[in-house]
Amino acid sequence: MLKKIPLHWQILAGMVAGLLLGFIADRLGAQQFVKHWVKPFGTIFMNLLKMIAVPLIIVSLVKGVADLKDLSRLSQMGGQSLVLYLITTAVAVVIGLGIVNLVKPGAGVRPATREKLLGAYADEAKGRIAAAKSEQDKGPLQPLVDIVPDNVFAATTDNRRMLQVIFFALLVGIGLILIAEEQAKPVKDVFDGLNEVILKLVDLVMLAAPVGVLALLAALMTEAPSADILLSLVWYALCVLAGLVLLIFAFYPALVWLFTGKSYRFFLRGILPAQLVAFSTSSSAATLPVTMERVQEHLGVHEEVAGFVLPIGATMNMDGTALYQGVAAVFIAQVLGLTLDLGAQLSILLTATLASIGAAAVPSAGLIVLVIVLGAAGIPQEGLALIFAVDRPLDMCRTVANVTSDACVAMLVAQNLDLLGEPHERRLDDVYPR
Repeated sequence: MLKKIPLHWQILAGMVAGLLLGFIADRLGAQQFVKHWVKPFGTIFMNLLKMIAVPLIIVSLVKGVADLKDLSRLSQMGGQSLVLYLITTAVAVVIGLGIVNLVKPGAGVRPATREKLLGAYADEAKGRIAAAKSEQDKGPLQPLVDIVPDNVFAATTDNRRMLQVIFFALLVGIGLILIAEEQAKPVKDVFDGLNEVILKLVDLVMLAAPVGVLALLAALMTEAPSADILLSLVWYALCVLAGLVLLIFAFYPALVWLFTGKSYRFFLRGILPAQLVAFSTSSSAATLPVTMERVQEHLGVHEEVAGFVLPIGATMNMDGTALYQGVAAVFIAQVLGLTLDLGAQLSILLTATLASIGAAAVPSAGLIVLVIVLGAAGIPQEGLALIFAVDRPLDMCRTVANVTSDACVAMLVAQNLDLLGEPHERRLDDVYPR
């Protein structure tokens, strides 16, 4: 009976059950029960997704690049993806800045609340600032150095070094293009077979998604900050959420409809399970296996495009994060009584857009890159402590925007290369044989 229920409804049911369980446990003082007996199942689900993320990236990128047959195709696809990523990220920051300047959420924050937040999260803020400063002190060309791994096997064991894994996979794919076809064929056959195996593993892992998201959300409900602090930041959170809603439900579907002719309902229904997993895990990389399955089989993007665009997007395309950084920077300035002129806000726009591209190479990406954005705009970086209380739930929401943007860009690139077809959804009997 359970197999007949669409996956997104199963995940939604798990989310609702998790919220209810967490709420009841919090009221009954059963937080330790959730921590020790429920949250581990969410951790297992997260680990399963992360477990297959690196093999999926390597196999899909090598296969995707090798299938291009020539390097001109690769440069064409890469150039289009990068331009679209920059455009969508810049639009996201502009939307965020427009909303936060209109609503002014930080103007009415009480001094007592501000001091309480600053005191509660001061130590954590100092740690983020120190980590960001160490990144800045490395020099302007360090991001290029960080892309090239000194040990590819070590890079595959650290999710924060995903760009290095992508770089290695791209080189292997290019090598397969450059050697003779008869020599490349055995290697390509191996990667073709591995690709099918990993996609099957994705299907099997997703059978556990309802239980995984239930456990993750139940744990979040029992670990959330106190209500009085959350209330003081509600307008800030609503500004971020409003911007993300505009991106997810208006901007991306409009781009898809305008350039591919696919309807609003087609796009959102196709990507919905990946959005729900992104919301539960707060990780674009962990959600990547689900995103690839939905984009290929439910949105009609050819695997050649999906295998190239989506892994890079999960690492570099952070629209939701960039929007949040714009809103957070102006909010912090408002709370601290600072006035930002046009030049400072343009600095936020440029820094948030460019910094989000390299966010995945930085530990604790969103918050640490925000330190860099604050510094570029002349805003005291200690103000970062003001937003720690609500960062976790907002992180869940901005990850949804990141994943949706990746799917949107994949469809646009596929359409431009004439590689966008009809969905070819697999039956559950194929996924989980009786």
